[in-house]
Amino acid sequence: MEQGKRRDCLKDGGARLPQMQYSQFRKLGEMEKRGKKDGNGRKQDVKRESVTGFCIEWMWDLLFPRRCPVCDGVLRFRKEYICPECLEKIKFIREPACMKCGKGLREEAEYCYDCARKKHLYIQGAALFEYGSAASSIYRFKYGGRQEYAVFFGRSMAVMLGERMRRWRVQALVPVPIHVSRLRKRGYNQAQLLAEVISSYTGIPVRTDIIARQKKTAPQKELDEKQRQNNLKRAFKILRNDVKLSTIVIIDDIYTTGSTIDAMTAMLHAAGVEKVYYAALAIGSGL
Repeated sequence: MEQGKRRDCLKDGGARLPQMQYSQFRKLGEMEKRGKKDGNGRKQDVKRESVTGFCIEWMWDLLFPRRCPVCDGVLRFRKEYICPECLEKIKFIREPACMKCGKGLREEAEYCYDCARKKHLYIQGAALFEYGSAASSIYRFKYGGRQEYAVFFGRSMAVMLGERMRRWRVQALVPVPIHVSRLRKRGYNQAQLLAEVISSYTGIPVRTDIIARQKKTAPQKELDEKQRQNNLKRAFKILRNDVKLSTIVIIDDIYTTGSTIDAMTAMLHAAGVEKVYYAALAIGSGL
């Protein structure tokens, strides 16, 4: 999809879409109006158009105004999820892209430099933004308490990557867990926030009861590739012996070398999960 068309998809919270995406977004709109479905296809008793729901949202937006995830400015009341001019600043991943990790490539090729020389355990992955164009926004979302950004980010992932997840026949979304000490300090897991918003639009359930982070690891961004691998040794643990899922997608905010996804995939394979994919909010550029 061309860059301009991707931008049109997300203006006014996704109100305008190119023709190829219209039917997909219409389904999301119907879910919002009629009540969203849970993972078993049962309609939830939540109607955004109800008077009570409208009043609650009105009060919430009045007390905690929506902020643009790019410039952090206050948005027009109940009208947008991102400033129209700021949408122009975000670079979406577009073709050509690596067939394995999904990084955007500078020239036509099957795989990026990293995936051509390294075997990953997951089957395939996809990401929404080029990291460089959204780095400051993701930093505020992750470390600055801007949990509200998850609405725009998660909704965008659902619109742009949801159809791919359906083709993968995903049974569950598994957010990358953070250590309990970081969860206490930060107050939330940004990957889980993304997963919950994606789930609300796609109907794919979120599972946080399968895998946990048992080791407080150093931030991956500060390490080289080998250090990343060593950093993640015994970082995760399986929480249950009866993981009755064959296909899952790991949700994360940033994909760099794939070390975290591979470490989780190894544990999930050992627990009986056959197919593991991933979807990330942002990813670096490939060669």
